[in-house]
This record gives sequence, structure tokens and C-alpha cells, in this order.
Amino acid sequence: MDLLYINLYMKAIQVTVDERLLKSLDANAEAKRDGRSAVIRRALAQYLARRRSAELDERIRRGYGKTPVDPELEGWEQEGTWPSE
Repeated sequence: MDLLYINLYMKAIQVTVDERLLKSLDANAEAKRDGRSAVIRRALAQYLARRRSAELDERIRRGYGKTPVDPELEGWEQEGTWPSE
């Protein structure tokens, strides 16, 4: 990654991890190739995306839970299938 990009758009932080986790990270081929920081950034981005998705799913569930079901459609909710993630 370009040093100018790192200096302009990235902030250094300190993260504490246990030795076993650090050893596993250091043994990982992706971490060896791209560096610890890059792997941790990607993992954090994925975690935050999953959390955001879960929050949106919950808001949708709550929103639709407040809306009464049309009597004509009652019982059909068990007929649908959700795609696996």
C-alpha cells in the first residue's frame, strides 16, 4: 500500500491480542503476504458489514412485526423460504 495513502487516510491504533491468536495470525499465508494490518482491516470491515446487516434485518423484522397481517394472507408466511447466507 502506498505510504502517502497510509499517512493521509489511515490512523494507527494499538490492539491487544493474546499470544495464541497472534501466533495464528502470523502463521497465516494471507497475513504473511499482505501484513497483519491488512488482514485485521479486512476482518473488521467484514465484521462491521455483518453487524450492519443484522441490525437492518432486525429493524425490518420489528417494522413488519408491527403491521397486522392481512387475513387473506394469514398462514402463508410458513410457505416461503429464505436463501442461505
